Amino acid sequence: MNLKPLKGQHHVSALTANAKANYDFYTKILGMRLVKKTVNQDDTSVYHLFYADERGNPGTDLTFFEIPNAGNTYYGSNSISGTSLRVPKDDSLQYWMDRFNEFGVEYDSIQMDNGRATLHFRDHEGQRLILVSDEDNKGVAAGTPWEKGPVPLEHAIRGLGPVYLTVSREGRTERVLQDIMGYKEVSTYTNQNDNPVTVFETGEGGTGAEVHLEVRPDLPRERPGRGSVHHVAFRVDNEEELRKWVTRINEARIPNSGFVERYYFRSLYFREPNGILFELATDGPGFESDEPFESLGESLALPPFLEGKREQIEAKLVPLETKQSE
Repeated sequence: MNLKPLKGQHHVSALTANAKANYDFYTKILGMRLVKKTVNQDDTSVYHLFYADERGNPGTDLTFFEIPNAGNTYYGSNSISGTSLRVPKDDSLQYWMDRFNEFGVEYDSIQMDNGRATLHFRDHEGQRLILVSDEDNKGVAAGTPWEKGPVPLEHAIRGLGPVYLTVSREGRTERVLQDIMGYKEVSTYTNQNDNPVTVFETGEGGTGAEVHLEVRPDLPRERPGRGSVHHVAFRVDNEEELRKWVTRINEARIPNSGFVERYYFRSLYFREPNGILFELATDGPGFESDEPFESLGESLALPPFLEGKREQIEAKLVPLETKQSE
């Protein structure tokens, strides 16, 4: 079976306890565009919000499931322990420190991760985020920031950077990344906690196609809540290619979801041996199949198989105003 290499990160999905506060942080402070306001297709009583570049290009989406009763996250191993966001250049990090000071955002000092300047910070719920400079990056192209956002385009977030994983058992996740998913080990570095991190890349490589893996058998298993990450998705060209991946994962005898229709993309879910949820997702159809570019994210969007339940779904949701003022 001839499989094309995975193309890098598709999206990262995390948890929030408050959709309104989440929307305010990611649009008004981080300057990302809300490209889709919809519901969790597996629990339609809560929002699923998609923040991205100007049109939600694959590799730029950071999404959130709203879980109003979500408790605190107790950080630990077997988790997606950091989500990075690409910015154009090293000088952008100084802009962001000034912006974080203005809005009271908690952040660390600028440091180097795998030879790139980075700025680690947290949102209001403790979500572990990293800005990574694309100044010397070669590889997967970045997205295009939305020109109507509050952040100058020269410093604006342009998509997802490397995904950081922390696992307890050495070797297991590496084998899935390399032997099943086709990633290659390309480098190692020491992080801010003086622990070694191994870098794997796929496709064209670069910030948009890397997984950074830290092994920490000394940590307890993470107990997720608000401010934690639910899963990471990796890019597949199209539905035909995704169905090949379904066959590959089945042949490897890895329990999985099988083919899943998400309307905005098609998906396959499985857990790697340390328990982290991976998704493979197609690049299309995209977010403009049910809303025009100009008004993405302004109304509650429902896929066709949920449209007939709109009245019941809207009755359970707390109203969230996302229409952009002129």
